[in-house]
Amino acid sequence: MAGSVVVAVDGSASSMEALEWAVAEARRKRLGLRLVHVCEQSRFGRAATDYCAGTLEAAHDQARALMDDDRITTALPTGNVIDCLVGESASADSIVLGSRGLGGFTGLLLGSVSIGVAGYAACPVVIVRGSTGTEHGRVVVGDDGSPCAKTALAYAAEQARARGVPMHVTYAWQMPVTLSYPAGYGVLRANCCEQELHLAAERLSVWRQENQDIEITGEQGVGHSAQALIKAGETADLVVVGSRGLGGFTSAVLGSVSRSVLQHATCSVAVVRPRPGRT
Repeated sequence: MAGSVVVAVDGSASSMEALEWAVAEARRKRLGLRLVHVCEQSRFGRAATDYCAGTLEAAHDQARALMDDDRITTALPTGNVIDCLVGESASADSIVLGSRGLGGFTGLLLGSVSIGVAGYAACPVVIVRGSTGTEHGRVVVGDDGSPCAKTALAYAAEQARARGVPMHVTYAWQMPVTLSYPAGYGVLRANCCEQELHLAAERLSVWRQENQDIEITGEQGVGHSAQALIKAGETADLVVVGSRGLGGFTSAVLGSVSRSVLQHATCSVAVVRPRPGRT
């Protein structure tokens, strides 16, 4: 079941950039747009109701200028921002947020709400960074062979198809840390590297066969996965990552690679995890 593209608005410049991204996404996918402003009563006191309603109305006016009004819905829940947006994610196509809202410290690269929603949402979460004015015309996605990466690849292919641009798949292999270096370590490392890069190339070949309607490029190399994705993202419009890869602790809501890319990528980032009950 296709849900709406949900965008969180709070009146900040960052959330207005997210709104523009969400409108474009809803139009590409021919989906509805849902504007959500979470009214934090404890923060604004009795003035909260009028302030929040005005913020939501202003966002609605901007959205109506960009798409048909009958495809736009709004919501003005009260409570914790992260909890409310995670609740929205259960039936949403995706959640779209700005990289930092009104409550963020200007020195931070990413707000706590963005990290929290990306960590717990049931649907893809897109963190929008302000446009540089340049469209690179490609979607970048990371692959490590994990179930989360497979879901990220499918989402990236969908994005590339909807935009009519190529999808670029990156894989970076890094030898696991060992406490000692036994005899023959160098040979073992070289063999492991060759095998892992070969498997990554095979996975890429399969994706090309299954998605012949889009151009798929790829690269396999040695290095840190997050650094490879951040570098590739410098010439991308969107970087897609799984919520947690093969090396992640099962108790962590976001893997180290996903968190690092969210913090340091210069373009918008989508964090994708398998839907509950799906593989």
